[in-house]
Amino acid sequence: MEKKPIVLAVAGKGGVGKTSLAAVMVKLLVEAYPDKKILAIDADPAVGLSTALGVEPTLTLDDIRKEAVEAAESGDTKATVEVLGEARYRIFDCMVEMDGFSFIAIGRPEAAGCYCKINTYLKEVIASISDNFDYIVIDGEAGIEQINRRVMEKVTHLMLITDSSKKGCGVIKTIKNVADDLVMYDKIGVVVNRVPSEEVLEYMDLGDIPLLGWIPADANLTECDLKGTSVLDIADDTAIVTGLRAALNKLGIL
Repeated sequence: MEKKPIVLAVAGKGGVGKTSLAAVMVKLLVEAYPDKKILAIDADPAVGLSTALGVEPTLTLDDIRKEAVEAAESGDTKATVEVLGEARYRIFDCMVEMDGFSFIAIGRPEAAGCYCKINTYLKEVIASISDNFDYIVIDGEAGIEQINRRVMEKVTHLMLITDSSKKGCGVIKTIKNVADDLVMYDKIGVVVNRVPSEEVLEYMDLGDIPLLGWIPADANLTECDLKGTSVLDIADDTAIVTGLRAALNKLGIL
């Protein structure tokens, strides 16, 4: 029986460090499985994962979607059929091959407001290319939108990220409730990031979400953010790397 890929999505409130943690996950997977095919998907229109991983994509999924829309709106049936027929293969044109992993970005739609159309396309992309990889890390947008629209339907492992705030805990509990109905995940858990002290955990309400671990504020990560350098270069003994390694062990991924 063919083994299905591990699809790990990172979700939570905005500003809790999801993107940095997703980048560190990619680092850990690349180091642990040099012989496996690993894909990092920047599914957040804020497009931060590329910077965190030191990737410079020249083509995004939204660029391809726009080409298809423009062809359809032109009224040229032949052109439309050709663009739609090539769309699946063009997905691979979006991929940037890095040392040990591939990268693809959703892009930032030019129109303000709802990202419904590109999220629908992203769902199709995940379904169509996932079998080409062993491990997929998805840096999701803040909140529950992509969960609510079943974009993460094929996710096998859902890692929820929060800080120690009540609002952050409320968001992950909401995401978990929605995901229970709409996502076919195998395992779920929460990582509490930027914890001022371990004692704070006693006062946090995580509901029934298993705690995978906690990570104190990491000056090494702050330095990377300020300099815009890749987190792939962070030392293995830093708090964020050791904390994420333990969390991935609890999920059975490492």
